[in-house]
Amino acid sequence: MKFRFRTSLFCASSICAAVQAAPPAFAQQASPSLTQDIIVTARRTEERLQDVPISITVFNQEQLANRNVVNAQDLAAYTPSLSANGNFGSENSSFAIRGFAQDIGTAPSVGVYFADVVAPRGASNGLPSGDGAGPGAFFDLQNVQVLKGPQGTLFGRNTTGGAILLVPQRPTEEFGGYVEGSLGNYDMWRGQAVLNMPLGDRARMRIGIDRQKRDGYMRNGSGIGPDRFGDVDYYALRASLVVDLTPDLENYTIASYTKSKNNGPIQKLVAATEGGLGGLALEQLSRQGTGFYDVMQQIAQPYSRTEQWQLVNTTTWQASDTLTIKNIVSYAQLKQKMNAPLFGTDFEVNFGAINPLLAPLGTYHLPFTTVTSIAGLNTANQSTFTEELQLQGRSSDGKLSWQAGGYLEVSEPLGYSGSQSPFLASCIDSSMFQCTDPLGFLSNLDPTIPAVAKPIHAGTVNYTMGRTNFHNVGLYAQATYALTDQFKLTGGFRYTWDHSRNTSDQRTYLLAYPPNYGPFNPVQPFRCTNPQAATNNCVSHYYQSSEKPTWLIDLDYNPIQDVLLYAKYARGYRAGTIAPNITAPLNIVKPEKVDSYEVGLKTSFSGAVRGTFNLAGFYNDFSNQQLQVGFNAKPLSGQASTAAPVNAGKSEIWGLEADASLMLFKGMVLEGGYTYLRTKIKSVPDFSSFNDPNFDLAAPFQPGDPEVLSPKHKFTIGATYTLPLDESIGQISFGGNFTHRSSMLVNYTDRTNPDPAIAALSTLAPLDLLNLNASWNNVAGAPVDLSFFMTNVTKEKYYSFVAGLGSPSVNFETATLGEPQMYGARVRFRFGG
Repeated sequence: MKFRFRTSLFCASSICAAVQAAPPAFAQQASPSLTQDIIVTARRTEERLQDVPISITVFNQEQLANRNVVNAQDLAAYTPSLSANGNFGSENSSFAIRGFAQDIGTAPSVGVYFADVVAPRGASNGLPSGDGAGPGAFFDLQNVQVLKGPQGTLFGRNTTGGAILLVPQRPTEEFGGYVEGSLGNYDMWRGQAVLNMPLGDRARMRIGIDRQKRDGYMRNGSGIGPDRFGDVDYYALRASLVVDLTPDLENYTIASYTKSKNNGPIQKLVAATEGGLGGLALEQLSRQGTGFYDVMQQIAQPYSRTEQWQLVNTTTWQASDTLTIKNIVSYAQLKQKMNAPLFGTDFEVNFGAINPLLAPLGTYHLPFTTVTSIAGLNTANQSTFTEELQLQGRSSDGKLSWQAGGYLEVSEPLGYSGSQSPFLASCIDSSMFQCTDPLGFLSNLDPTIPAVAKPIHAGTVNYTMGRTNFHNVGLYAQATYALTDQFKLTGGFRYTWDHSRNTSDQRTYLLAYPPNYGPFNPVQPFRCTNPQAATNNCVSHYYQSSEKPTWLIDLDYNPIQDVLLYAKYARGYRAGTIAPNITAPLNIVKPEKVDSYEVGLKTSFSGAVRGTFNLAGFYNDFSNQQLQVGFNAKPLSGQASTAAPVNAGKSEIWGLEADASLMLFKGMVLEGGYTYLRTKIKSVPDFSSFNDPNFDLAAPFQPGDPEVLSPKHKFTIGATYTLPLDESIGQISFGGNFTHRSSMLVNYTDRTNPDPAIAALSTLAPLDLLNLNASWNNVAGAPVDLSFFMTNVTKEKYYSFVAGLGSPSVNFETATLGEPQMYGARVRFRFGG
């Protein structure tokens, strides 16, 4: 099968050559003119998009604005092959490209880079943070480039899935800028301002601010805490300075700061059945509102606060006509504090309804579990330092171009970070362990339970505190040689050393019974969650180290002008990780390795119809792929069900990508992209040796299973029409985009539940979304632009993620709700050049 598929890919390229098609790079200017070349930096140097043998999707700033792209999930909606998991809020979203997903606790499979520097780590204990594109990341950009497939030979970290490049606007030599204001539904308002100014003949500066606020679209029906969830409230600042130290020496500095505060992520309880905790969930469903966006929770002051700042300094020396030396150094800090209901549960225990004699105890509300910050600590608290020295050169005859360099990344904690998670506990203040255990109290009254099994503790507070250090070093070199005028051969090699070290303190606090609050036994208030750490006051130390080579071999062929055929083989690698919430042997996750094969075709054409057409086929063969599985809490363990990454045995991902941009006639541009994706787990390891005192491995993936976040079909089609008006009126255009995603597996757990309603939630239903926009630029010849946007025009109600809680021992499920229809209008005033 593997040989036949690889052969078919190479055969496909010759067939496509005959029809002059071209590979995956869905990108063109937002204006209807397709004559200008798009410049990308996918190989760390400026090149014409259609000349780069990589599958790339590119969006410029105008396209991002017209589509109202403000976060990772918005970007994924318009990009075939790209998915985003925003289960823990948009500021903590992770990406998946071609089925290469990132799970909690793993190194990213998709690297996110801003100004050639990788996104800072968050390194929180058990929660996702960092490694992505947070609030304010998508303003004042030159473009966004989505690179598909392993990019490990040239980019900072080794990633198996691809990379997303956020390229900011550089300062220019002209004075100018803009002020922009937006208003929309849910009381949305957004303001942006950018000022560009020269500072003499040898320096120029650009500063900008982005501020957005929007009410939530989910209604909280519990009467506890805020009225709305899904709100947005952030501001982002950026300043950049370019100084020409000499005619051949340039220094480019970017300083950025972002601060975000909202009511935190929440899911909705969507299904339950009798048994396990299903009875409590069914009672909540009877109180929960009937509206699709009605949720419940029981935290009085939920929030998610994120603060990040970063400095990037790039020095470029044109040492000669054939040699450029570049040094890129950066430092960033990311801090996050979260007090979040997560799963949207508000279970009720009414003692009077259970037994009139217990009525004096009253009624208690408790969650399945929540995330609460530890007093004085952040849930994420990490610094990231990177240093890269890069040399770029070419031969005097222009046939050979090359790059070489070294990369260092040191990410250290700014202090301990952690969280406290009440589990089935009713709390006044969980940060101070002021909680009680109503379900444990009821269990102790059950005459069918033997006295030897009592006292029973159902409600607990699970405390996790820790710190993680990362140290990554890489050496790389890559060269392209023109064998003839039509053939080019590229070879790249990289060797990487990755080290991580974790210290973790995990405790389970047993709680008093109603009407009392606090630890059950104040003298010995907790037990070690990991019994192996009991002799060390619950503190465990972990170390993970790996070193691997990665490489790339690529052959390009230009049979005629504006047609590129390529075939390449790459070895990708993703560092191993540590899962401190699970005991040995699954607490150490091995590195992931992938052999990637790709062929592609890129072409541009002109005539009555002008445009581009691109095609690519790919096959990826994995060893030790890092996949997330669920772990069910054992009865009376006092733990909530959890998840952690493990290594699959062998798996494969293969598929096809196509995209096109066409100017059908003057003013009319049609664009589209399509991805066909197949994923398959071929073998799984033997997990029989796993014996955790708190958890059982939930039914994991099986041979033949697909992978999560990997829809078989996804396509997007868009059209823009610009009216043929006189320049004195301005430029008026109308656009629309339609996206279809087929059904998609999101977890392996729910399908094990005998209740069909819960079992069905392991797979998201197909989704169709329509978005519209209109713009009037240079209104009446003035430097004023007006625009209107509407997303989810048909008001689709859909789940964007499902938690995977629905094992038979839990018997309920929660889901993340996709955004409803959003609309708004913008006005931009431009000044200067």
